[in-house]
Formats: sequence, structure tokens, C-alpha cells
Amino acid sequence: MTNQSEVNYKHSTRQLMVRLWRQYIRPYKKHFFLSLLCMALGAAATAGLAKQMEPIIDDVFKSENINALRYVSFIVFGLFIIKGLSSYGESIFMNFIGQRIIANLQQDLFRCLLRSDLAFFHHTSTGTLISRCTNDVNLMRNVVSNTITSFGKDLFTVICLMIVMFYQDWFLSSITFFVFPIAILPIVKIGKRMRKVSTSTQKETGSFMTLLNEIFQGARLVKAYGMEKYENNRAKKVIEEIFRLNIKANRIKSMSSPIMETLGGMAIVVVISYGGLQVIKGNNTAGAFFSFISALLLAYEPMKNLAKLNANLQEGLASTIRVFSVIDAKPSIIDGPKAKDIQIKKGAIEFKELNFSYTPEKKILKNINLKISAGKTVALVGPSGSGKSTLLNLIPRFYESQEGDILFDNTPIKSIKISSLRNHIALVSQEIMLFDDTIMGNILYGNPSASKQDIYNAAKAAAAHDFIEMLPEGYNTRIGESGIRLSGGQRQRISIARAMLKNAPILLLDEATSSLDTESERQVQKALEKLMVGRTCVVIAHRLSTVKDADKIYVLDQGEIAEQGTHTDLLKTKGIYSQLCKWQLIDDKENSKK
Repeated sequence: MTNQSEVNYKHSTRQLMVRLWRQYIRPYKKHFFLSLLCMALGAAATAGLAKQMEPIIDDVFKSENINALRYVSFIVFGLFIIKGLSSYGESIFMNFIGQRIIANLQQDLFRCLLRSDLAFFHHTSTGTLISRCTNDVNLMRNVVSNTITSFGKDLFTVICLMIVMFYQDWFLSSITFFVFPIAILPIVKIGKRMRKVSTSTQKETGSFMTLLNEIFQGARLVKAYGMEKYENNRAKKVIEEIFRLNIKANRIKSMSSPIMETLGGMAIVVVISYGGLQVIKGNNTAGAFFSFISALLLAYEPMKNLAKLNANLQEGLASTIRVFSVIDAKPSIIDGPKAKDIQIKKGAIEFKELNFSYTPEKKILKNINLKISAGKTVALVGPSGSGKSTLLNLIPRFYESQEGDILFDNTPIKSIKISSLRNHIALVSQEIMLFDDTIMGNILYGNPSASKQDIYNAAKAAAAHDFIEMLPEGYNTRIGESGIRLSGGQRQRISIARAMLKNAPILLLDEATSSLDTESERQVQKALEKLMVGRTCVVIAHRLSTVKDADKIYVLDQGEIAEQGTHTDLLKTKGIYSQLCKWQLIDDKENSKK
């Protein structure tokens, strides 16, 4: 079986930047070009300040010209105002683009994750997915807001200052800038190493988030078993690994500094030696020389920033690869070209020659032939690992069978659009999933367009209305993450109310009462009996007493239908079902003695 997974990327820096531009930056090109304009104005103002060193030295200090002093002071003040305003504008425009990219990427990621197969979530940890949507997306913003901004600002500044330097002394400028291309090769290697380290860091960050998610959800279990020290050690190990990788990343990024400092020192020594000699010989003025020196010193910092830029860029692109790999991953279960919206009115289900496996090595279901008449209740029972839950998960097409077919009112499952199919199915599971929302919001999940009266009716039918009314804010009470502020029985009755509100013709019950105490089970069972009326029901139950009234019981063993019949018929056969009933009766007696 082919499961959806993250796409393996080996794209170049250029390919990734082109995609970022096309999909996420180009829609805001107006803001982008306005930002570039602000950068260019700021760079020009910086170059203008360097150029003003010439009249300051020659006209003000040497010639002692007061009018020149006023003129130069006015120009310098104006240039600083231009620098300040352009810096403000560039920051505003690029921050908008960066924040907009985060929002758009998170929306794209969330949309792609929601359409992913159930198998994808089973094979990918929660922490990893959260890390993709938060840390990686934020690092991608750095590519735009910081890296591109720094590249634009520093590049414009260097270009404008180079113009001043070449204007003052083209020969000296040529000698000065000849040394900097030497730094390109080591800087490219630094960038490649940075991408690898960043990939490892984000992988460990995902592991840490998974650990946090597990500990916070299982805090009760951790304390009950006194495992605080063990979990501290687990967390310490991951945190120390993240620390090590961050130190390594900083060390790699910092490697560009000695390279640029050495080359910069060489360039400045050449300038001072040669330029000073030209002034002494009278071949150049002191003002022109100081203007050149000022431009070189002002260009030195942005040159160092440009040298560090590739390392920062690769760190962001490592995150870009991870985000795009999720966005581009295609679900394996999709609508076929001829799939249609249909109305499943009766709800009859038929499995024909069905085979299924999660991996090629082992078949989970083998040659399943099974008919469920419309409006009837069928129970699936059998030992743990016999394939009951897998068979149930194939009905809403959470998984895809490799061979055979499933028919709904004689319509093959692949001829039905997935959304249409699931619209006709309601699920109540032992894994009670409620959201950190109001009770009304959780019930409305079954039918977002339902009226308040419909919600009240569903809650009454699920035996939930009375306890809801006793809560501080009634139906508007927020129930916390996973409904933690409610008891198990209350949470299950809300999930039943949700299924009631959906009013689907097919109902799937997966161990719906297995985790409840006797009193809660009794209340929930009554609610389920109301829910099951008039619907085609497929039931998996741990307690066989809850399925003895089913119209038909199928006993699964090692992925095959070993027995089928009513409760009474199966007891007479003295087979697997009869043995399961005996074991459960013994367990119940032993539990009652306790």
C-alpha cells in the first residue's frame, strides 16, 4: 500500500527562490518594489554622505569657506533624513510581505494537511507537523523579510559606494575589489553546511515538540507512575542535541567573519598605502582620498553582511524544502475522474472479494465477502488484531483496499466522491474527539447549518441535555482541550449528539462504550439505541453483551471471516464466538468479586 509521505526535495537554491517568488512574493510585488525603491534611496543617501567628505576636507577645512560649511551641513542633514525615511518605508513594506507569506504558507499547509490520508497522520508525529507549521514557516519568513531585505539593502549600498569610489579613483577601486571574489568559494561551502545543520536542527525540534505533546497530554500517567525523572532525562537528551546543533550552526555561520576581516584588512592596507602616497605626491587631493576611504569603510560592513547572507539563506531554504515537501505531498486516496455525488438513501453495504494490507509483507484482511442489508445492525467481533477496526475504516474510505470492492446501495465506492460518501456516514468511536470549543460548537460539527432547536433535540436524544443545562454557561460552556472538563460518559454523549445531528443513513460504532464505567455505559447505551433506529449500523464492541441483539454477527480471525450468524446461532456452534463469550463471562465474574 502506498502511503502519502513528504516529497523528497533536492532542489537548488535558484529553483527554491524562483518558486518562493512566483507563489508567495509576486502577488505583493507592489510592496516589494516599493521596498526596493526605499532601499535604493537609503543606499544613495549613504553614498552621498561618503561623497560629502570631499567638500568637507577641501572646501571647509582647507579653504575655510563658511558658505561651503553651511551648504555641506544642509546636504548632510538632508541625506540623514532621506536615510531615516527610506529605512522606515523599507521596514514597513518588507514586514508586510514577510507576515503575509507566513499567513499564506500556514493556510496552504493546513489545507494540505487536512486533505492528507489518515495513514499520513499515523506515520508522522504531531510534533513534526506542528514544527512545520510554526518553526519552519517562521524561518521561511526570514528568507524574505531578513535575507532578501539584507541582500537588497546591502547590495544597493555597496553599488552606490562603489560608484563613489570609482569616481574618486578607478585604479585604486579596481585593486580594492579584486580581493573579494576570493571569498566566494568558501562562502558557498559554508552555505551548504548550514543547510544540512538546519535540517537536523528542525528534525530534533519536531521530536521535542512531539515529546512535549505526549507529556502534557499524559501528565496524569507520568505522575501516577512517578516517571518525572525518566521524562526529564528524555527531554534533556533532546534539548542538549538541539543545543549542540545550534552551537554548530552558529560556528559555521561565524566562519565567514575571519575570511572577510582578512580580505577587508588587505584592501584597507592597500588603499592607505597607495592612496596616501598619491596625496603626498600631489596626484590627488586629501578630500578625494578621505571621500574614497569613507566610501570603502561604509561599504565594508554591507560586504560582510553579504558574505554571511548565503549561510542565513540556506538556513531558511532548509525550512522551505521541508514546508514544500508537505505542501506537494499528494494523498493516495483521491476522487477518480468519474466519481460523482450520490444520495445513499437505503444504506446497504456489501464487501466483495476484499483484500487489504498496510505493507506488502502481510495481509490484514483476506477475501472478505460480507453483506449488510439496509437498516440492519451488523457486529464485527473477534480477537485483538483480527482486522475489525481495519474493516470499519475501509467503509468511510480512510484506507484503500488493494483488491475487491465495497458497494453502497450497489454503487462501487470509487464511483462516489469522498466528500459525498462521508456525508452519509456518522462515526462514534472509543477515541472521543472533542474540540476546545463550546458544547454547542462541538455538537454543530455534525451539521454546521443546524438550528438551535435541532441541537437541543439531538442533545435530548443523546441523554445529554440535562447535564448540559446544569453547566455554568449551558450550551455555551467551553469544555477545554479534548473535552477535559467533562466526564467520559458526558463526552461520549456529546459525540452521540453530534452523530444524531448529522442524521446519516450509515452509522459506525467503534468500541463506543469500552472505556466507560457501568453507569455511564448504561446511559450511553440507551442513547446509542435511539441513534441506531432506522440506520444501517456497523458495530465493533469489546463487551459482547452489547452486540447480542445485532441482526448478524461476523467473527473475524486473522483477517478472515471465521463465523457468521446471530448471537444464538453462534453460541450453538461452540466456535470462536462461543469461546469469546465464555472468557468474557469469566472476566466479568472475577471483576464483580473484586
